Amino acid sequence: MRFVLAIVSFMLAAVMIGFGIAQQTILATPDEVSVSAETDGTAPLTVVDGAAFNAYSGNQTISVAGPGRIVAAYGRTSDVLAWVGDASYNMVTVDPESGELVAEAIRGSEQEVPDPYDSDLWLENYTADLELALTVKIPSDVSFILAADGVEPAPNTVSLSWPLDNSTPWAAPLILGGAAVLLLGLIFLMWAVHHMRRAGGPRRKQQKMPKVPKKPRYKPSKRLVRSSESSAVTTTKRIAVPAVLLSALILSGCTVTSSPSATEEVSAPTPSPTSTSPGSETLPPAASVRQVEKIVARVSAVSLEADESRDADLITTRFTDAALEYRLANYKMRTADSSIASPIAIPDGPVQLTLPQQTDSWPRTVFTIILDETDTTVAPIALFLEQASPRENYKVSYSMNLEPSVVFPDVVAASVGTSRLAPDSGLLRSSPTEVALDYAEILEQDVDSDSYLDFEVDGDSLRVNVGLAVKNKEKAELSSTATLTYGHALGSAEPIAMATVDAGAIVAVHLYETKVAKPKEEGSAVTFSGQTKALSGISITETGIKSTYGDQLLFYVPAAGSAEKIVLLGYTQGLVAASELN
Repeated sequence: MRFVLAIVSFMLAAVMIGFGIAQQTILATPDEVSVSAETDGTAPLTVVDGAAFNAYSGNQTISVAGPGRIVAAYGRTSDVLAWVGDASYNMVTVDPESGELVAEAIRGSEQEVPDPYDSDLWLENYTADLELALTVKIPSDVSFILAADGVEPAPNTVSLSWPLDNSTPWAAPLILGGAAVLLLGLIFLMWAVHHMRRAGGPRRKQQKMPKVPKKPRYKPSKRLVRSSESSAVTTTKRIAVPAVLLSALILSGCTVTSSPSATEEVSAPTPSPTSTSPGSETLPPAASVRQVEKIVARVSAVSLEADESRDADLITTRFTDAALEYRLANYKMRTADSSIASPIAIPDGPVQLTLPQQTDSWPRTVFTIILDETDTTVAPIALFLEQASPRENYKVSYSMNLEPSVVFPDVVAASVGTSRLAPDSGLLRSSPTEVALDYAEILEQDVDSDSYLDFEVDGDSLRVNVGLAVKNKEKAELSSTATLTYGHALGSAEPIAMATVDAGAIVAVHLYETKVAKPKEEGSAVTFSGQTKALSGISITETGIKSTYGDQLLFYVPAAGSAEKIVLLGYTQGLVAASELN
C-alpha cells in the first residue's frame, strides 16, 4: 500500500508541476495587444481619435515614428479639430469590424500650419526626433494631434498598444504544491522501503519432520481475536494518516489566493468632467487648472524678459488691451528716464484661483489670481486672460493688484466654469459699463456723486490715492500759475464680467482719467518733470498739456435687486499718454 501511495504522489506531482510550468510557457497569453497604421500623404497634421485610444481598456501607449522632428499633443477633441481648422490632415480611427487602425486623408485648403508645439490649447505636449513613445490614459473625448513642424508632412507611422492581463496566479501554487506532493511521495517510498527491510523480506519456511498428532482440545482464544482486531486497527491507521495528509494537500490548492497585481502606471492629466442634468448639456470650461498654470508660467516668463529689456514686440505676444497699453507706456517712459520703476512683475505661481468661462467657441476668457511666494509683501495679482482664436495663445487683457483686505466672493469650481456676462447686462445691480462711469464720478465728486452710496468705502485705497481730496490739493499747488481740469471716459478695453455663485459678478473695467494743465496768463508757461516729461518728451509748454491715466479696475457687483454694495477688489493705475495742447 505504501508503494501505491508513493506512485500516486509522483503522478500527481508531475501533473501539478507540469501544468504550472505550462501556464507560464506554452499556455501563456500575450501581454499586450497592438494595432498600427501608416500614412503616405503630405498633410502636415495627423489626428488620432480618442475612440481609438479606448478600443481596449487599460493604459494606452502611443508610438510615433517619422523621418525627423515629431510633435505630439493632446487636448479635447473639439479643441484639436478647431486648431486644425481648414488644414489638410490624416484622421486615424479604429475600424469597428476588424479592430485595426485606419488612416483617412482629409483634404483642406491649408497645406501649411503654425508649429503646434507649446500651444495653450493642449493639455500636454511632447517633442522628439525620429521616434516618440508615450503611455497615457485619456478619455474618448480627448484626441492626439501629431505634426513635424507644421510645414513638413506629419510622422507617417502610428501604433497603439494596450497591456493585457496575462498573469498566472495558479502557476506558483501548482509548482509549489507539486513539489510538496513530490516530497510526500518520496516519504511514502522511503517508508515502504524501510518497512520492507525491517520485515527481512520474503523467507522460505524450513521443512520439519511431522510429529505424532495429539488429540486436539478445543479452547477459545480471546488473545487471538484481540490481536487480529488490533492489527486491523493499526493497519487502518497507517493507511488513513497518509490519505488524510494527501487529501489536505490537494484541497489546500483550491484555496490559494492569486498574487497581487502590479501597480498601474500613473496616467497623464485629463480634464475634469462636468456634471450634466438629464436632457441638458453643459458647456465645458475654456481651460483646465493645469492649462492655466502653464499659461501663467509662460506669461510670467515673457513679462519678466520684456519688462527688463523694454521689448515692445515681445510683450505684445502675451499682453493686449489695457494691460498692454500700461506696459508699453512704461517702457517708453523708462527709455527716457531710467529712474522710473518697472511694472510689478507677474509671478509664475502658485495659482490661487481659476475661473474659466463655460464655452466651446472663441473668444475665450479665464480669470485667475496668482500669489508671489518669493515676495510676501506684494499683493496677489488678478489676471483676465483671453484667447481670440484656437491657434492664438492666451493674452493678458487686465492685470490688477488686489486690495490688501479684500474678501473675495465665492465662485464655481474650475472644472465647471462660469458664464461671461455682456457689458450691458441687466442681471447685476449696475451693468459693467455703468460701474465704470459711476466710479469715475466718485473719484471726481466723492460724496456729491449720485452713486456714492452704491459703492463700499472701506478698503478702497484708490479713493485715498487719486480721489477728490488729492485733486483739490493738486489744484491748490498750481493755483498761482496754472489751472487744472479733470475728466474721465471709458477706456478702450471692453468690460469683462464673470458670474459668481450668488448671481453677482466679478467685473473688470477700463477707465481713462484725464488731467489738463494750462497756464493762467498768456505768455506764461507750465513746466513738467517725471513721468509726464518722459512720456510727452517736453518739460515746458505755453499752451498746456493733457495727461491721461489708465485705470484697470476690478469690482464685485452684486445681483440685481441686492442690497449689497459694489466693492473695489483691486486696481492698477498708470500714466498711458501725455501730449501738448495745440
